[in-house]
Amino acid sequence: MLTVNKLLPQGQGLAPVLLKRAATVELDWDVRQKSRFDATDSQGRHLGVFLPRGTVVRGGDVLVTDAGDMVRVLAAPQPVLVITPCAEHGSPFDLVRAAYHLGNRHVQIELRPEHLKIEPDHVLADMLRAMHLTVRDASEAFEPEGGAYAASGAAGGHGHGHGHTHDHVQEANPPHGAPGHVHGPGCSHGHGHDHKH
Repeated sequence: MLTVNKLLPQGQGLAPVLLKRAATVELDWDVRQKSRFDATDSQGRHLGVFLPRGTVVRGGDVLVTDAGDMVRVLAAPQPVLVITPCAEHGSPFDLVRAAYHLGNRHVQIELRPEHLKIEPDHVLADMLRAMHLTVRDASEAFEPEGGAYAASGAAGGHGHGHGHTHDHVQEANPPHGAPGHVHGPGCSHGHGHDHKH
């Protein structure tokens, strides 16, 4: 068994040719959020992984064995729910609302500009459909958000500050038909929902 006790986030500092040559190991989210686990890499070698407590392994990270061998981590496809705005009357803001409600339930969420992903849960799927979101079953890699205080940052995160100034003001509830108008709570007109998601 090869012992792993070092992780290079996203293979940081390694030449692309080394990453290309490295063995791989495919792990689902359940395993990647543990700091101690066993796995078998693409060369059939047994790995005993012992990382500092609280370490989360992301797809693209590189595990380094005590012998100096590198093993690139691939996020394994797994069952997920993919959540998108309704194509007929939804808007990207609907994803913000969904993320808010899922966050209140402490659900791990993968955030993308065009969709959200969560692990399968029929109660949450029904709630999201009731919010007029489209929910579909899929088998895909799952990289949930790490949280604002996570040591390794969010999936695809980066570690530097941003100074932002905003000189514009957006109307809180634009009139119906205006850019930025959202169908949902606060929408002052009626609209039917006769379709099934």
